[in-house]
Amino acid sequence: MTRLCRTAVSLAVCLTLGSAARAWGQGMTTGIMSPPANVRPPGLKNVGITQNLNDPIPPGLAFRDENGRAVTLGDYFGSKPLILNLVYYRCPMLCGEVLTGLESALRVLKFDVGKQFDVLTVSFDPTDTPEIALAKKAEYLRRYGRSGAAEGWHFLTGSKSSIAALTKAAGFEYQYDDRSQQFAHATAIMILTPQGKIAQYYYGVEYAPKDLRLGLIQASSGNIGTVVDEVLLYCYHYNPDTGKYGAMVSRILKLAAVATMLILGTFLGVLFSMGSIHGHKLPHGSHTYV
Repeated sequence: MTRLCRTAVSLAVCLTLGSAARAWGQGMTTGIMSPPANVRPPGLKNVGITQNLNDPIPPGLAFRDENGRAVTLGDYFGSKPLILNLVYYRCPMLCGEVLTGLESALRVLKFDVGKQFDVLTVSFDPTDTPEIALAKKAEYLRRYGRSGAAEGWHFLTGSKSSIAALTKAAGFEYQYDDRSQQFAHATAIMILTPQGKIAQYYYGVEYAPKDLRLGLIQASSGNIGTVVDEVLLYCYHYNPDTGKYGAMVSRILKLAAVATMLILGTFLGVLFSMGSIHGHKLPHGSHTYV
């Protein structure tokens, strides 16, 4: 699936579940477009994120870095705050948007990856390999473009047991769909203290740099943030055999299309009403272009 399709799906879900890309759950209140945090869409009952603030990420969990070296998560704890994001490297939908959104926000920060903080990108697909992780790291380091980042941004893969323990500690719930051979999951990143405790969650695929900066500063001192409202993006599957999205995404796309038409219709109605009120009419035979 092309990047354009992935972006369209992401934007459609954003319109339906959040409608405000700059406020992904950070201080957002409930509204007509945002379902209750405890209500999950049909087919995604086992998918979501629980905010385990102040809980430790187990330091002894074994993984492999992008070069195939055996590491534990504790190898990255101790000196700097960290950003943890859970993706799978061959995800055809939202995972790429999560990484792109994170990299875009990091590029704006004056803080440097590898200096003031580190990033742990961990695949929750046990079939992902260090070779795939290395290629993914090279792609995002090239985009980020700052020296020293290679020592601070780590792309890890691991066994099923290590992944299960990590995702449980992080409150990250997902499920595998055998038919599509893809994962259904939500999107968020986490800020960890230098000791590996969860200090804050940021939902969605775009992250305000000022929020990340504040979160990193607070976490560096061991301060734990507060629970934020959930505005979740759910990644479901695209069926290459039928050329269609799964039922969940299809409904979202339809709702987004209807919402867009309503907004455009309202906007045009307001414009014509304003024109009538002020006595301005289009000359006969003139044309408008959209």
